[in-house]
Amino acid sequence: MVTEVFDVKGTDRSRTSEGDARQEDEIKTFQERLAEEDLVQERIDEEGNRWRKIYFGGGEHCRHWLEQFKELGEVQVEGVDSRGFKCFEEGGEKLCRVWLKMDESRLDDLF
Repeated sequence: MVTEVFDVKGTDRSRTSEGDARQEDEIKTFQERLAEEDLVQERIDEEGNRWRKIYFGGGEHCRHWLEQFKELGEVQVEGVDSRGFKCFEEGGEKLCRVWLKMDESRLDDLF
């Protein structure tokens, strides 16, 4: 996966065209979505099992890593809305989170 990085520090909106302002709004959307995703780290399922997010992305890169993650234990893949991630929207690619079931006995071995 290629991550697009945008530097919007010091942007003077008073001198931007309408198209540039719209692009800046899209950048904010990307940055906000990425910040929100960073907050999603763990979840607990209906049976009380802890799961840790170990990957966020998509495409061939995701499939490669998924094979590696399966060696660590039980994994689940959750689809994520790609709005705000222009490269995924335009390419029609799906975004996903990969979750690893946290077995307390193995947790110490991993970290």
